[in-house]
Amino acid sequence: MTVQPGVEVREAAAPAASPAPAASPATAPLSRSRLPSLTGMRFIAALLVFLYHASLPHVATDLFADGGAAETYRQVLSRAGWVGVSFFFVLSGFVMTWSARPGDRAASFWRRRFFKIFPNHAVMWVLGLLLIAASTTGAAQAVPNLLLVQSWFHDIDVYFSVNPPSWSLSCELLFYLTFPFWVRLVRRIRADRLWWYAGGTVAAVAAVALAADLFVPGSPVIEVPYAVSEPQFWLVYILPATRLLDFVLGILMARIVLEGRWIPLGLLPAGLLTVAAYGVSLLVPPPYAINAITIAPFALLIPAAAVADVNGTRSPFRGRVMLWLGEVSFAFYMVQQVLLEFARGRMGARWALPTPLALAVLALEAGAALLCAWLLYVCVERPAMRFARPRKRT
Repeated sequence: MTVQPGVEVREAAAPAASPAPAASPATAPLSRSRLPSLTGMRFIAALLVFLYHASLPHVATDLFADGGAAETYRQVLSRAGWVGVSFFFVLSGFVMTWSARPGDRAASFWRRRFFKIFPNHAVMWVLGLLLIAASTTGAAQAVPNLLLVQSWFHDIDVYFSVNPPSWSLSCELLFYLTFPFWVRLVRRIRADRLWWYAGGTVAAVAAVALAADLFVPGSPVIEVPYAVSEPQFWLVYILPATRLLDFVLGILMARIVLEGRWIPLGLLPAGLLTVAAYGVSLLVPPPYAINAITIAPFALLIPAAAVADVNGTRSPFRGRVMLWLGEVSFAFYMVQQVLLEFARGRMGARWALPTPLALAVLALEAGAALLCAWLLYVCVERPAMRFARPRKRT
């Protein structure tokens, strides 16, 4: 929950409440309730990140005998990691606002968030060093990564050091530290103006992409797989201050739903809009594809899923299997690239498998990552979260 990376819907959700009438989501405030669809959707986003990392040239090219199949796979999944992380960032703001109460103490909130993300991060930091990064990582890269400040450094060798997906936790750390301020600020906005603020935030995301395209140096270029200049990539995708816009948009969308200002947009059309936006992102220059094209669809998809849960309408994301996958999704996100890189290192020479066998290997690797994620969740994440919860007074 990458919230991701770090977002926990179960822990953040309020006790079940009576659903609001299905006919009134746009006219009356909705009751807060659990949001199981958002839990299930977290795994879809984490899986997109895995598929993206599996599409990297040194992974896909070495695995497929058919160069055309490898290139097709790479092109189709070339934006999947970007959209998965963007989803997590918007989801973070939405879920935290959904579960927040006026009397919540900032210190308690920060304690829960710390124990949600840092134990998993620390374990994978050690394993990342041992398994894939020890020979190429010095203290100048490893220490900022451990302290989750790596994304503030304009240096790809720093923000993608040790366990590369942990760069997003550097953004999440900023989100968590500033959330008490943002939620108070958003609560002061008049309900009839919330959509205007949400639209302005989407416009700000697009403006960042436009500014990067027009004014940020176009070199040096990260050729594969991004085909974008490193300064543009850092500004639009990595910099925590920039990604704060995604988080604030999630806060605004949660307030829109809670205030009964949601539009009658169902989960299916919102999902189709998101898929169409992803298709468009494959066709536009990277500064726009990173976030600007898909941010508005995500701002609609997440509330649509929440309203479906509150109103009890059909959702493919709230079944028992999807809920379990959603619970381990943060651990899966943290594990998957280390496992992929370690497996490729062990393979040595190029495998060059027929396409069906290559896809079977990717499925086995996803299963292995899921097994490792379950172990990390059971042995580290869940005990840490239990420790973080306030003890009941007797």
